[in-house]
Amino acid sequence: MMSNILLVQLQEIQHEELFVIYLINRGLTVLETIMLEEAEEMMVIYDDRSDQRSLSFDDTTSAEETQDETNLSQEESNEAIPYMGQIFANHDAAYEFYSEFARQCGFSIRRHRTEGKEGVGKGLRRRYFVCHRAGNTPIKALNENKPQRNRKSSRCGCQAYMRISKTTELGTQEWRVTGFANHHNHELLEPNQVRFLPAYRSISDVDKNRILMFAKTGISVQQMMRLLELEKCVEPGYLPFTEKDVRNFLQSFRKGGPEDESIDLLRMCRNIKEKDPNFKYDFTLDSENKVVNIAWSYASSIQSYEIFGDAVVFDTTHRLNSLNVPLGIWVGLNNYGMPCFFGCVLLREENVMSFSWALKVFLGFMNGKAPQTILTDQNMRLKEAIALEMPATKHALCIWLIAMKFPSWLNAVLGERYNEWKTEFYQLYNLDSVEEFEMGWRDMVNSFGLHSNKHIANLFSVRSLWALPYLKNHFFAGMTEPDHSKSINAFIQRFLSAQSRVAHFVEQVAVAVDYKDQAGEHQTMQQNLQNMCLKTGAPMESHAAKVLTPYAFSKLQEQLVLAGHYASFQMEDWFLVRHHTKLEGGCKVYWAPREGILSCSCHYFESSGILCRHLIRVLSSGNCFQIPERYLPLRWRRICTQSNKPHQLSPNDHSERVKELESMVSSLITESAKSRERLDFATEEVSVLLSRIKEQPVGSEHVSKLNLQLQSSYQQLRVRLFNIRVPAPVRLEPLLWYWDMLTLIYKVIIGSWEIDF
Repeated sequence: MMSNILLVQLQEIQHEELFVIYLINRGLTVLETIMLEEAEEMMVIYDDRSDQRSLSFDDTTSAEETQDETNLSQEESNEAIPYMGQIFANHDAAYEFYSEFARQCGFSIRRHRTEGKEGVGKGLRRRYFVCHRAGNTPIKALNENKPQRNRKSSRCGCQAYMRISKTTELGTQEWRVTGFANHHNHELLEPNQVRFLPAYRSISDVDKNRILMFAKTGISVQQMMRLLELEKCVEPGYLPFTEKDVRNFLQSFRKGGPEDESIDLLRMCRNIKEKDPNFKYDFTLDSENKVVNIAWSYASSIQSYEIFGDAVVFDTTHRLNSLNVPLGIWVGLNNYGMPCFFGCVLLREENVMSFSWALKVFLGFMNGKAPQTILTDQNMRLKEAIALEMPATKHALCIWLIAMKFPSWLNAVLGERYNEWKTEFYQLYNLDSVEEFEMGWRDMVNSFGLHSNKHIANLFSVRSLWALPYLKNHFFAGMTEPDHSKSINAFIQRFLSAQSRVAHFVEQVAVAVDYKDQAGEHQTMQQNLQNMCLKTGAPMESHAAKVLTPYAFSKLQEQLVLAGHYASFQMEDWFLVRHHTKLEGGCKVYWAPREGILSCSCHYFESSGILCRHLIRVLSSGNCFQIPERYLPLRWRRICTQSNKPHQLSPNDHSERVKELESMVSSLITESAKSRERLDFATEEVSVLLSRIKEQPVGSEHVSKLNLQLQSSYQQLRVRLFNIRVPAPVRLEPLLWYWDMLTLIYKVIIGSWEIDF
């Protein structure tokens, strides 16, 4: 019996020298035990029905394997090829060995059938590892009520496998290879292709942490891959994972019900509030105490809104995919022409009630100050909410939000003429006259055959909300221009590309806002360091260069240069200004020098805050060498927004400022006594100021509210003082100096130096 067993074993072993070593090391008794176990189980039956048709492993197959029948994809050393009787300390070590062998050959493996169970009877006795293409695709029963994923399978009934069995020798458990076949009925992959198999793609813990950190900054997955490739010094595409793996990892990290996400988001807001008391947020709960709506704004955003909140874009066209809810973003434009963030809101539903809540909360964040104008998308429910919550605010439709829909509306309809239509549309959009716009619109519809197009008809029905000829009288800070629309949209997209959980979205927005603020400060510094290039040499130009920011000055400078090409004709009580090459048309300009009032029929100043070429031409012809103060708006001046924290005075500072106040009051009396009009004006204004001071508490918690009141009235008061006629012996400079002293009195009395006039 023993001799027969040895004879069979000699036929099975591929290398005789390995068998000799095997006999010496393990002995005949162990060999007989293995062969008896093999004789008891001649056929392997698999639990997976898909494999029963194509995959059957038995002892005979294993025993008859020869070196000629083993088809390897490349030459390997004997140590790298599995062989009968090979010993492993545990089944995991066997799996790793076979996996590495498969990788070198051009395929991958998966764990298959097991015999026995840990902790039951003799425990786990056998394991099978098979080629990843083993078995056939099982046929799934179709269910019409449940959507089916039509995924292609790579299984083709491959017979390659390795079987290991557990034995015990002198109380030590070992795993031996008792079956091995390397037959493949499919092509093996090349070394540069095998790395794309799922079994060989993995993200290490270190890389996972890096990916999560990148996701918090809001960069795209593609950018993450490039950064990791640079860090690891590998060629593009040679990381041990793909972009799809990163997206799946981030998606799994985000997994969790909407309820959990909302709770985490609320917790994040509370944490930020603890760190920054000036951070503001608000939310609503339903009957089950689930978050319905949540809005927030940062301290820097509220501070910026105080000066630049006259024109606001409320973009509600985005959705937060993690919660599948609408996302609303308030943004504006600062004095350097850069986007500034005001606030965010997440809404469960897009209805009038939700939008009304969002607008009401936003006004609460901004101390009740409503914008002069607000630009939104074509959303009639939002339009109704704005009419309810901001009745004094001019509502308009943002042209760049509308233009984003043009390709889907008209690209297929117009075909090659689409670009031609788009050019003509923007020409109509920038017209000055309502009559010219409506006439041109009819011609455009006739020319392109758009009579029955519902989108064009709907757009024309709301033309008063988006076409510039209808909006000339309202201030938009230049946000209706295409350049600004692109920069604002790019700013919004920066934190919408965030890839981590929604709970971190508040932080991601803060990072994007902080990044934009720092970039803005850098650009501001660069603009301020650059020397202003004066093109006309006019005193009016040099005066504006000292007051306005480089961005605003460049806009005014364009008008200054163009003003030289216009002629002005004085009529009875107004001026006619038109281009020197034209004999008809032109703009009507009204100028009252004594009152310091200017007005032009083009309404360019009303919509942009920058004097138009027509007004500049009239001022030049009237020997005016400086732009009147009221036509240099505060929002376009070189101002700096300071910290929101009130300035705390030490006792010594307080006593010194009391003395300074006494000195200024003395100067106030001296300057006011120089004329009757000055005295009347000073008496009236100081009486109002004194009554306001008595109404205010001694504490500093009301400083911010008083600041808003003072800032809103400052320009009106200064213009009124500027227009007072001073007797001939009295020069204008002391008058303006007097007002500056009065401004300091305001600051000293309220105990804060936040107001920067």
